[in-house]
Amino acid sequence: MVVLVALGSNLGDPSARIREAFDRLESLSAVPILRSSHWSSTPVDCPPGSPMFVNAAARLEARPGDTPASLLAALQSIERGFGRRPKQVVNEARPLDLDLIAWGGERVATAELTVPHPRAHLRRFVLAPLSEIAPDFVLPGQGATIRELAAGLESGGEVRRL
Repeated sequence: MVVLVALGSNLGDPSARIREAFDRLESLSAVPILRSSHWSSTPVDCPPGSPMFVNAAARLEARPGDTPASLLAALQSIERGFGRRPKQVVNEARPLDLDLIAWGGERVATAELTVPHPRAHLRRFVLAPLSEIAPDFVLPGQGATIRELAAGLESGGEVRRL
C-alpha cells in the first residue's frame, strides 16, 4: 500500500530536521522510502511574522499490520521527539510537522484523522514535493494526478526547490 507523508519545519535548522525525519521514516516503511527534494515555502495561513518553511515529501510502503491510525501515532511520536508540543496557536511555527496525506486509495474519516488530507490538493508546498516522488498518484476524490493538481493550482503559496 502506497503511503504519502508531507514533512515541514520552520524552527531551528529546518533542512537538518527534514533529513533526520526522513531517516526516522525509514523504519515505518516496508521498503526504502522515496524522498523528495527540500522546498522553501512561504507560510500559508500562519500567524504574522512566521518564518519560512522547508517542506518535503516521502513515499512509503505500509508494513504488514499497519493501519492509518497506527502510522499516525508513529508520526506523532516522531514529531514529539523533535520537540513538537500541543498547538497553542493555529499553524504556529514548529520544529517538525508530519502529515499523513494518503493511504493508498483509501478514505478515512475519524475524529483524529482524515485521509486523504483534506487540504493537500490546495497546497503547493505539499503538491510540489509530492510531484517528484508520486506524480501519477491520484488522491482519492480528486480525479487528477498529483502532477495535474500541482500544474492547475492558481494559488497555494510560493515554493522553490532548494
